[in-house]
Amino acid sequence: MVPPVAVSPLIKTARWSALLLGVFYGKQRFDYLKPIAEEERRLEQAEKKLREEQERIYKQLSEANSDTILK
Repeated sequence: MVPPVAVSPLIKTARWSALLLGVFYGKQRFDYLKPIAEEERRLEQAEKKLREEQERIYKQLSEANSDTILK
């Protein structure tokens, strides 16, 4: 088996620098997007509550209309 080739210190430094810059960028991007995602989740919950309330009202109205003796 052939022994591994020695990697240049410049290449090693560049790879580690790219890794650290990527981690730094990812943290900044996460901190930027987190409040936006929380606001979207909050809006979705509010819309879900409204939708459920409308479905409940619609169900009550349909049951009330079907319970008449005038059919």
